[in-house]
Amino acid sequence: MKLENRKQKVVPLKRFYIRLGRYSIFSFSLIFFSIGIGTLGYHFTAALSWLDSFHMTCMILTGMGPVAEMRSTHAILFSSFYALYSGVAFVSITAIFLAPIAHRLLHILHVESTKTSIEEED
Repeated sequence: MKLENRKQKVVPLKRFYIRLGRYSIFSFSLIFFSIGIGTLGYHFTAALSWLDSFHMTCMILTGMGPVAEMRSTHAILFSSFYALYSGVAFVSITAIFLAPIAHRLLHILHVESTKTSIEEED
């Protein structure tokens, strides 16, 4: 999906809401995918119940930290890699969700790249 550039007019509010909805759906699908991977991984590698696996996944994905001790090598490795993935995923999903809002705000304010004082003197 191509966004308008600074020379174009700001899109109407209805079109912006449609864009925001699309980005939201994509963001939430990434969240559900991440929760699914984590829940399955903790259930099968750490032998946690489905509810405990879901709880552990949500805590790791949001950066709150682990709630159960990993006892096997497979569980520790999965937990480590899932925590690394979660750190990147959380920040990326947040950026995707907020992108249309930030774009519209900057577009309305007509933010352009500014020159440094050294470049202005030349």
